[in-house]
Amino acid sequence: MSGLTTGVRSATLATGCAALGLVGSLLGLSVLGAAGKERDPAPEGFATAFSPGRAPAEFVVWIERAAQLCPEVSAPLLAAQIEAESGWNPSAVSPADARGLSQFIPGTWATWGVDAAGRDGSAEPDGVADPFTPGDAIMTQARYDCWLADKVGSTDADGDPTRLMLAAYNAGPGAVETYGGVPPYPETQTYVTRIIASMADYTDGVPTGTGTAESGGAFGDRVVAAARKWLGTPYAWGGGGPEGPGRGFAQGANTVGFDCSSLVQYAVYQASGGEVLPPRVSQLQVGAGRAVSRDAIRPGDVIGFSLNGTFDHVGIYLGDGQFIHAPRTGDVVRIDRLDQPYYADKPQKVRRFG
Repeated sequence: MSGLTTGVRSATLATGCAALGLVGSLLGLSVLGAAGKERDPAPEGFATAFSPGRAPAEFVVWIERAAQLCPEVSAPLLAAQIEAESGWNPSAVSPADARGLSQFIPGTWATWGVDAAGRDGSAEPDGVADPFTPGDAIMTQARYDCWLADKVGSTDADGDPTRLMLAAYNAGPGAVETYGGVPPYPETQTYVTRIIASMADYTDGVPTGTGTAESGGAFGDRVVAAARKWLGTPYAWGGGGPEGPGRGFAQGANTVGFDCSSLVQYAVYQASGGEVLPPRVSQLQVGAGRAVSRDAIRPGDVIGFSLNGTFDHVGIYLGDGQFIHAPRTGDVVRIDRLDQPYYADKPQKVRRFG
Protein backbone atom coordinates (compact mmCIF):
# COMPACT_ATOMS: atom_id res chain seq x y z
CA MET A 1 0.00 0.00 0.00
CA SER A 2 1.74 3.12 -1.16
CA GLY A 3 -0.76 5.73 0.02
CA LEU A 4 -0.15 8.02 -2.96
CA THR A 5 -1.83 11.37 -2.57
CA THR A 6 -0.80 13.53 -5.53
CA GLY A 7 -1.15 13.48 -9.29
CA VAL A 8 -2.73 15.31 -12.17
CA ARG A 9 -5.76 13.95 -13.95
CA SER A 10 -5.58 14.25 -17.71
CA ALA A 11 -8.56 15.01 -19.92
CA THR A 12 -9.42 12.05 -22.12
CA LEU A 13 -11.27 12.01 -25.40
CA ALA A 14 -13.86 9.39 -26.27
CA THR A 15 -12.09 8.04 -29.29
CA GLY A 16 -11.12 4.60 -30.43
CA CYS A 17 -8.42 3.10 -32.64
CA ALA A 18 -9.62 5.10 -35.64
CA ALA A 19 -7.79 8.21 -34.53
CA LEU A 20 -4.45 6.45 -34.12
CA GLY A 21 -3.85 5.96 -37.83
CA LEU A 22 -0.19 5.50 -38.67
CA VAL A 23 1.13 7.72 -35.90
CA GLY A 24 1.77 4.83 -33.52
CA SER A 25 4.06 3.10 -36.00
CA LEU A 26 6.20 6.22 -36.33
CA LEU A 27 6.81 6.91 -32.65
CA GLY A 28 9.22 5.06 -30.41
CA LEU A 29 6.71 4.04 -27.76
CA SER A 30 8.17 2.42 -24.68
CA VAL A 31 6.47 -0.76 -23.58
CA LEU A 32 5.83 -1.55 -19.96
CA GLY A 33 6.72 -5.19 -19.48
CA ALA A 34 4.16 -7.48 -17.92
CA ALA A 35 4.83 -8.93 -14.50
CA GLY A 36 5.33 -12.55 -15.43
CA LYS A 37 3.10 -14.71 -17.59
CA GLU A 38 -0.11 -13.17 -16.38
CA ARG A 39 -3.55 -14.28 -17.39
CA ASP A 40 -6.97 -12.74 -17.32
CA PRO A 41 -9.52 -12.89 -14.56
CA ALA A 42 -12.41 -15.17 -15.44
CA PRO A 43 -14.11 -13.51 -18.41
CA GLU A 44 -17.67 -13.47 -19.63
CA GLY A 45 -18.86 -16.98 -20.42
CA PHE A 46 -16.67 -18.60 -17.77
CA ALA A 47 -17.59 -20.25 -14.48
CA THR A 48 -14.95 -19.56 -11.83
CA ALA A 49 -13.52 -21.22 -8.77
CA PHE A 50 -10.43 -20.57 -6.68
CA SER A 51 -7.26 -22.29 -7.80
CA PRO A 52 -4.45 -21.82 -5.24
CA GLY A 53 -1.80 -21.57 -7.93
CA ARG A 54 1.37 -20.15 -6.40
CA ALA A 55 -0.27 -19.48 -3.02
CA PRO A 56 1.55 -21.29 -0.19
CA ALA A 57 -0.69 -24.05 1.14
CA GLU A 58 -0.78 -22.66 4.68
CA PHE A 59 -2.39 -19.43 3.48
CA VAL A 60 -5.15 -20.98 1.35
CA VAL A 61 -7.59 -21.58 4.20
CA TRP A 62 -7.35 -17.92 5.21
CA ILE A 63 -7.85 -16.69 1.66
CA GLU A 64 -10.96 -18.84 1.28
CA ARG A 65 -12.30 -17.66 4.63
CA ALA A 66 -11.59 -14.00 3.89
CA ALA A 67 -13.35 -14.26 0.53
CA GLN A 68 -16.62 -14.82 2.36
CA LEU A 69 -16.67 -11.33 3.88
CA CYS A 70 -18.34 -9.54 0.95
CA PRO A 71 -19.33 -10.28 -2.66
CA GLU A 72 -16.86 -7.77 -4.07
CA VAL A 73 -13.82 -9.61 -2.74
CA SER A 74 -13.02 -13.01 -4.23
CA ALA A 75 -10.31 -15.51 -3.37
CA PRO A 76 -8.49 -15.01 -6.70
CA LEU A 77 -8.45 -11.27 -6.12
CA LEU A 78 -7.03 -11.63 -2.61
CA ALA A 79 -4.35 -14.03 -3.81
CA ALA A 80 -3.33 -11.82 -6.75
CA GLN A 81 -3.23 -8.82 -4.43
CA ILE A 82 -0.97 -10.56 -1.92
CA GLU A 83 1.37 -11.63 -4.70
CA ALA A 84 1.63 -8.03 -5.89
CA GLU A 85 2.01 -6.60 -2.39
CA SER A 86 4.54 -8.92 -0.79
CA GLY A 87 5.33 -11.83 -3.10
CA TRP A 88 3.90 -14.16 -0.43
CA ASN A 89 6.49 -13.07 2.13
CA PRO A 90 4.74 -12.70 5.53
CA SER A 91 7.80 -10.91 6.94
CA ALA A 92 8.00 -8.30 4.18
CA VAL A 93 8.67 -4.68 5.14
CA SER A 94 8.70 -1.99 2.47
CA PRO A 95 10.78 1.22 2.45
CA ALA A 96 7.56 3.00 3.44
CA ASP A 97 7.27 0.67 6.47
CA ALA A 98 4.34 -1.28 4.99
CA ARG A 99 4.31 -4.64 6.74
CA GLY A 100 3.42 -8.27 6.22
CA LEU A 101 1.68 -10.24 3.49
CA SER A 102 -0.79 -7.46 2.77
CA GLN A 103 1.60 -4.53 3.29
CA PHE A 104 -0.28 -2.37 5.77
CA ILE A 105 1.40 0.79 7.02
CA PRO A 106 1.13 1.13 10.82
CA GLY A 107 -1.47 3.90 10.76
CA THR A 108 -3.87 1.96 8.55
CA TRP A 109 -3.28 -1.23 10.50
CA ALA A 110 -4.10 0.56 13.76
CA THR A 111 -7.56 1.28 12.38
CA TRP A 112 -8.28 -1.93 10.48
CA GLY A 113 -6.14 -4.68 11.97
CA VAL A 114 -8.01 -7.74 13.25
CA ASP A 115 -6.89 -10.57 15.47
CA ALA A 116 -7.98 -13.65 13.56
CA ALA A 117 -5.16 -16.15 14.12
CA GLY A 118 -2.27 -17.11 16.31
CA ARG A 119 1.29 -16.24 15.52
CA ASP A 120 2.05 -19.95 15.78
CA GLY A 121 -0.17 -20.61 12.78
CA SER A 122 -3.20 -21.71 14.75
CA ALA A 123 -6.71 -20.72 13.74
CA GLU A 124 -7.40 -19.29 17.18
CA PRO A 125 -6.93 -15.58 17.97
CA ASP A 126 -4.03 -14.89 20.32
CA GLY A 127 -5.11 -11.47 21.55
CA VAL A 128 -2.82 -9.50 19.25
CA ALA A 129 -3.64 -8.07 15.82
CA ASP A 130 -0.32 -8.52 14.06
CA PRO A 131 0.35 -7.61 10.38
CA PHE A 132 3.08 -10.27 10.29
CA THR A 133 0.63 -13.02 11.24
CA PRO A 134 -0.75 -14.36 7.93
CA GLY A 135 -4.25 -15.03 9.20
CA ASP A 136 -4.53 -11.56 10.70
CA ALA A 137 -3.12 -9.91 7.58
CA ILE A 138 -5.39 -11.73 5.12
CA MET A 139 -8.57 -11.21 7.11
CA THR A 140 -7.69 -7.53 7.56
CA GLN A 141 -6.95 -7.18 3.85
CA ALA A 142 -10.39 -8.52 2.96
CA ARG A 143 -12.08 -6.38 5.59
CA TYR A 144 -10.37 -3.28 4.23
CA ASP A 145 -11.08 -4.25 0.61
CA CYS A 146 -14.78 -4.64 1.42
CA TRP A 147 -14.85 -1.22 3.04
CA LEU A 148 -13.05 0.33 0.08
CA ALA A 149 -15.46 -1.28 -2.39
CA ASP A 150 -18.37 0.25 -0.52
CA LYS A 151 -16.58 3.59 -0.15
CA VAL A 152 -15.71 4.09 -3.82
CA GLY A 153 -19.05 2.64 -4.85
CA SER A 154 -20.78 5.49 -3.06
CA THR A 155 -18.92 8.14 -5.07
CA ASP A 156 -19.36 9.37 -8.63
CA ALA A 157 -16.15 7.65 -9.75
CA ASP A 158 -16.38 5.98 -13.14
CA GLY A 159 -15.00 2.56 -13.96
CA ASP A 160 -15.08 -1.09 -13.08
CA PRO A 161 -15.75 -1.52 -9.32
CA THR A 162 -12.90 -3.97 -8.83
CA ARG A 163 -10.42 -1.64 -10.50
CA LEU A 164 -11.64 1.27 -8.38
CA MET A 165 -11.31 -0.77 -5.19
CA LEU A 166 -7.75 -1.80 -6.05
CA ALA A 167 -6.83 1.76 -6.94
CA ALA A 168 -8.15 2.88 -3.56
CA TYR A 169 -6.08 0.20 -1.81
CA ASN A 170 -2.95 1.51 -3.49
CA ALA A 171 -3.55 5.26 -3.64
CA GLY A 172 -6.28 5.81 -1.09
CA PRO A 173 -10.03 6.27 -1.60
CA GLY A 174 -9.61 10.04 -1.59
CA ALA A 175 -7.53 9.89 -4.75
CA VAL A 176 -10.16 7.79 -6.53
CA GLU A 177 -12.85 10.28 -5.54
CA THR A 178 -10.71 13.29 -6.49
CA TYR A 179 -9.98 11.97 -9.97
CA GLY A 180 -13.37 10.38 -10.55
CA GLY A 181 -11.82 6.99 -11.29
CA VAL A 182 -8.47 5.24 -11.23
CA PRO A 183 -5.95 8.06 -10.57
CA PRO A 184 -3.39 8.84 -13.30
CA TYR A 185 -0.49 7.73 -11.12
CA PRO A 186 1.77 5.29 -13.00
CA GLU A 187 2.30 3.16 -9.89
CA THR A 188 -1.42 2.84 -9.24
CA GLN A 189 -2.35 2.10 -12.84
CA THR A 190 0.37 -0.54 -13.08
CA TYR A 191 -0.70 -2.03 -9.74
CA VAL A 192 -4.35 -2.33 -10.79
CA THR A 193 -3.51 -3.79 -14.20
CA ARG A 194 -1.11 -6.32 -12.73
CA ILE A 195 -3.60 -7.64 -10.20
CA ILE A 196 -6.51 -7.82 -12.64
CA ALA A 197 -4.32 -9.78 -15.04
CA SER A 198 -2.80 -12.15 -12.49
CA MET A 199 -6.16 -13.04 -10.91
CA ALA A 200 -6.44 -15.76 -13.54
CA ASP A 201 -3.36 -17.47 -12.12
CA TYR A 202 -5.65 -18.21 -9.17
CA THR A 203 -8.83 -18.97 -11.11
CA ASP A 204 -10.19 -22.18 -12.56
CA GLY A 205 -12.11 -21.29 -15.70
CA VAL A 206 -14.54 -23.70 -17.34
CA PRO A 207 -16.14 -22.60 -20.62
CA THR A 208 -19.89 -22.31 -20.41
CA GLY A 209 -22.64 -21.11 -22.69
CA THR A 210 -23.90 -22.65 -25.91
CA GLY A 211 -21.88 -25.84 -25.70
CA THR A 212 -20.14 -25.19 -29.01
CA ALA A 213 -16.57 -26.44 -29.06
CA GLU A 214 -14.95 -24.15 -31.60
CA SER A 215 -11.19 -24.40 -31.81
CA GLY A 216 -8.69 -22.20 -33.54
CA GLY A 217 -6.12 -24.96 -33.60
CA ALA A 218 -3.02 -24.76 -31.44
CA PHE A 219 -1.97 -21.35 -32.73
CA GLY A 220 -5.41 -19.75 -32.70
CA ASP A 221 -6.11 -20.99 -29.21
CA ARG A 222 -2.83 -19.45 -28.05
CA VAL A 223 -3.82 -16.12 -29.61
CA VAL A 224 -7.11 -16.22 -27.72
CA ALA A 225 -5.39 -17.13 -24.45
CA ALA A 226 -2.87 -14.32 -24.84
CA ALA A 227 -5.58 -11.72 -25.42
CA ARG A 228 -7.73 -12.97 -22.54
CA LYS A 229 -4.87 -12.31 -20.14
CA TRP A 230 -5.63 -8.63 -20.31
CA LEU A 231 -9.41 -8.47 -19.93
CA GLY A 232 -10.20 -5.39 -17.87
CA THR A 233 -6.98 -3.59 -18.87
CA PRO A 234 -7.52 0.10 -19.72
CA TYR A 235 -7.70 1.35 -23.28
CA ALA A 236 -4.62 3.52 -23.86
CA TRP A 237 -4.55 5.41 -27.15
CA GLY A 238 -1.15 4.62 -28.72
CA GLY A 239 -0.20 2.38 -25.78
CA GLY A 240 1.00 -1.19 -25.65
CA GLY A 241 2.97 -3.40 -27.96
CA PRO A 242 4.28 -6.95 -28.45
CA GLU A 243 5.62 -7.24 -24.89
CA GLY A 244 2.52 -6.07 -23.06
CA PRO A 245 0.60 -2.96 -21.98
CA GLY A 246 2.37 0.38 -22.25
CA ARG A 247 1.81 4.06 -21.71
CA GLY A 248 -0.20 5.81 -24.40
CA PHE A 249 0.16 9.31 -25.73
CA ALA A 250 -2.13 12.28 -26.48
CA GLN A 251 -5.42 11.33 -24.77
CA GLY A 252 -3.75 8.12 -23.58
CA ALA A 253 -0.73 9.85 -22.07
CA ASN A 254 -1.63 9.05 -18.47
CA THR A 255 -2.92 5.55 -19.10
CA VAL A 256 -1.06 2.23 -19.20
CA GLY A 257 -2.83 -0.30 -21.39
CA PHE A 258 -3.57 -1.31 -24.98
CA ASP A 259 -5.37 0.11 -27.96
CA CYS A 260 -7.12 -2.20 -30.41
CA SER A 261 -4.18 -2.86 -32.72
CA SER A 262 -1.55 -3.24 -30.00
CA LEU A 263 -3.68 -5.90 -28.31
CA VAL A 264 -3.79 -7.83 -31.59
CA GLN A 265 -0.06 -7.33 -32.11
CA TYR A 266 0.66 -8.57 -28.59
CA ALA A 267 -1.57 -11.66 -28.83
CA VAL A 268 -0.20 -12.84 -32.18
CA TYR A 269 3.41 -12.13 -31.21
CA GLN A 270 3.07 -14.03 -27.93
CA ALA A 271 1.21 -16.93 -29.54
CA SER A 272 4.00 -17.33 -32.08
CA GLY A 273 6.75 -17.26 -29.50
CA GLY A 274 8.04 -14.03 -31.03
CA GLU A 275 8.16 -15.38 -34.58
CA VAL A 276 5.27 -13.34 -36.01
CA LEU A 277 4.98 -9.59 -35.45
CA PRO A 278 1.93 -8.02 -37.11
CA PRO A 279 2.07 -4.34 -38.12
CA ARG A 280 1.33 -1.85 -35.37
CA VAL A 281 -1.85 -0.28 -36.79
CA SER A 282 -5.20 -1.71 -37.78
CA GLN A 283 -5.15 -0.47 -41.38
CA LEU A 284 -2.03 -2.53 -42.01
CA GLN A 285 -3.04 -5.52 -39.91
CA VAL A 286 -6.05 -6.21 -42.14
CA GLY A 287 -3.63 -6.65 -45.04
CA ALA A 288 -1.18 -8.91 -43.23
CA GLY A 289 -1.41 -12.62 -42.52
CA ARG A 290 -3.69 -14.73 -44.70
CA ALA A 291 -7.14 -13.68 -45.88
CA VAL A 292 -9.99 -15.85 -44.58
CA SER A 293 -13.62 -15.66 -45.62
CA ARG A 294 -16.04 -14.39 -43.00
CA ASP A 295 -17.83 -17.75 -43.04
CA ALA A 296 -14.59 -19.59 -42.25
CA ILE A 297 -13.63 -17.51 -39.21
CA ARG A 298 -12.31 -19.44 -36.24
CA PRO A 299 -10.94 -18.58 -32.78
CA GLY A 300 -7.70 -16.65 -32.91
CA ASP A 301 -8.43 -15.00 -36.24
CA VAL A 302 -8.10 -11.23 -36.40
CA ILE A 303 -11.22 -9.41 -37.55
CA GLY A 304 -11.07 -5.87 -38.86
CA PHE A 305 -13.97 -3.41 -38.96
CA SER A 306 -14.42 -0.39 -41.17
CA LEU A 307 -16.07 2.00 -38.75
CA ASN A 308 -15.27 5.31 -40.40
CA GLY A 309 -14.45 4.53 -44.00
CA THR A 310 -11.17 2.69 -43.39
CA PHE A 311 -10.42 -0.49 -41.48
CA ASP A 312 -9.81 1.44 -38.30
CA HIS A 313 -10.67 -1.13 -35.66
CA VAL A 314 -9.61 -4.71 -34.99
CA GLY A 315 -10.38 -7.49 -32.55
CA ILE A 316 -9.73 -11.19 -32.05
CA TYR A 317 -12.44 -13.77 -32.63
CA LEU A 318 -13.14 -16.02 -29.62
CA GLY A 319 -15.80 -18.35 -30.99
CA ASP A 320 -19.57 -18.47 -30.48
CA GLY A 321 -19.94 -15.09 -32.18
CA GLN A 322 -17.75 -13.27 -29.64
CA PHE A 323 -14.62 -11.21 -30.04
CA ILE A 324 -12.22 -9.52 -27.65
CA HIS A 325 -10.96 -6.01 -28.28
CA ALA A 326 -9.88 -2.69 -26.79
CA PRO A 327 -12.74 -0.41 -27.88
CA ARG A 328 -12.03 3.23 -27.02
CA THR A 329 -10.66 5.76 -24.54
CA GLY A 330 -12.37 5.38 -21.18
CA ASP A 331 -13.15 1.71 -21.77
CA VAL A 332 -11.22 -1.50 -21.07
CA VAL A 333 -10.28 -4.67 -22.94
CA ARG A 334 -13.60 -6.48 -23.14
CA ILE A 335 -15.68 -9.08 -24.95
CA ASP A 336 -18.47 -8.14 -27.35
CA ARG A 337 -20.58 -9.94 -29.93
CA LEU A 338 -20.26 -9.71 -33.70
CA ASP A 339 -24.05 -9.53 -34.03
CA GLN A 340 -24.28 -6.31 -32.02
CA PRO A 341 -25.83 -3.73 -34.37
CA TYR A 342 -22.85 -1.39 -34.16
CA TYR A 343 -20.50 -4.04 -35.55
CA ALA A 344 -22.81 -6.31 -37.51
CA ASP A 345 -23.50 -3.85 -40.33
CA LYS A 346 -19.90 -2.67 -40.76
CA PRO A 347 -17.58 -4.01 -43.52
CA GLN A 348 -15.33 -6.69 -42.06
CA LYS A 349 -12.10 -8.46 -43.02
CA VAL A 350 -10.67 -11.60 -41.42
CA ARG A 351 -6.97 -12.44 -41.29
CA ARG A 352 -5.20 -15.53 -39.98
CA PHE A 353 -1.62 -15.34 -38.78
CA GLY A 354 -0.83 -18.96 -37.97
